[in-house]
Amino acid sequence: MTIMETGVEDSYPTRVPAPAEPFDRVDPTVWGSEADGPIDAATLASHDAKGYHIVEGLLSPAEVQGYWQELVRLSSDEQLKADERVITEKKTGSVRSIFEVHKISELIAELVRDPRVLDRARQILGSEVYIHQSRVNYMPGFKGTGFYWHSDFETWHAEDGMPRPRAVSCSIALTDNYPFNGGLMVMPGSQRTFVPCVGETPDDYYKSSLKEQEIGVPSENDITKLAAEYGIDQFTGPAGSALWFDSNIMHGSGNNITPYPRSNIFLVFNSVENALVEPFAAAKPRPTFIGSRDFTPVTR
Repeated sequence: MTIMETGVEDSYPTRVPAPAEPFDRVDPTVWGSEADGPIDAATLASHDAKGYHIVEGLLSPAEVQGYWQELVRLSSDEQLKADERVITEKKTGSVRSIFEVHKISELIAELVRDPRVLDRARQILGSEVYIHQSRVNYMPGFKGTGFYWHSDFETWHAEDGMPRPRAVSCSIALTDNYPFNGGLMVMPGSQRTFVPCVGETPDDYYKSSLKEQEIGVPSENDITKLAAEYGIDQFTGPAGSALWFDSNIMHGSGNNITPYPRSNIFLVFNSVENALVEPFAAAKPRPTFIGSRDFTPVTR
C-alpha cells in the first residue's frame, strides 16, 4: 500500500517491474442491502460470494429486436466509423466496439436510466452511481476475436485512476449466448483476489489495448492458480439475459469460429463515492469516452 503524490492511498498497486503475489481485496463486493433495491437477499448473497449474478429475461423479445436494430444501425453508420470511439478488429477492420454509446444512442441512454438496470446498480454499490463506461460489443460469426483473461478494475485503476473496485458491469445479451460462440467466462469468487500485473503502461496504450491487450494481463501462472482455486463459469442464455459482474472478477472470452454472432450492450456503473483521481500507473488518464470523468449521478 503506497501514497500517491496527490495524497491518495494506492491500495491496489499494479503495473509493477517484477512479478508480485496476488493479495486479498480490502473492499466489499456488495455495498448495499436487500432493502436498497430489487435484488433479493439470496441473489445478493450469491453475488457477494461469486462476484456475479444473471438476470434472465431482463429485456423482452421485442426490446431485444429494437436494440439489435440499433446496433446494426450504429455499425453501418459510415460517418461514425471515423469516430475514435469506434474500435475495429485488428485483422479484419470490422467494428469490434463502440464506446460512449449512451451518448450516441438515445435508445441506450434510456436503458441506462431504466429502473430494471439503474436500481440494481445502486443496490450493489450502495450509493448513487454514474456511468464510467458504456459500449456495444460485436463478435461476428467465424472471425470474432475474444478478450484475454483480465480484471477490468486493474485497468481502470492503473489507467483511469479508479481508487477502489466499487464498480459493477452489466452485460446485456442481444444474441443467444451458447457455450461455443465466444461467451464470457468468469472465475467465480476471484473478485476477492487482486492480481498485480507486470509492465509499465505505454503512452496512449488504449489505442492498441482495446484491440489486443498485452500490458495489464495476469501471468499464465496466476491464471492457472486462480482457475484451480475458483474454477470457471460461463455466461450462457437467450438474448435479453443480463450478466452483472464485479469490476475485479477475472474474466475473458474465446474466439468465435461458429456461424452464430454474439453481441451485447455493456454498461459500467461506478459509485459517485469512488470518483476517479489521477491514474495510479499511467502518465495521463485515458480519453473520457473510455473512462468518464463526469461524475454526475444517473437519474430517471
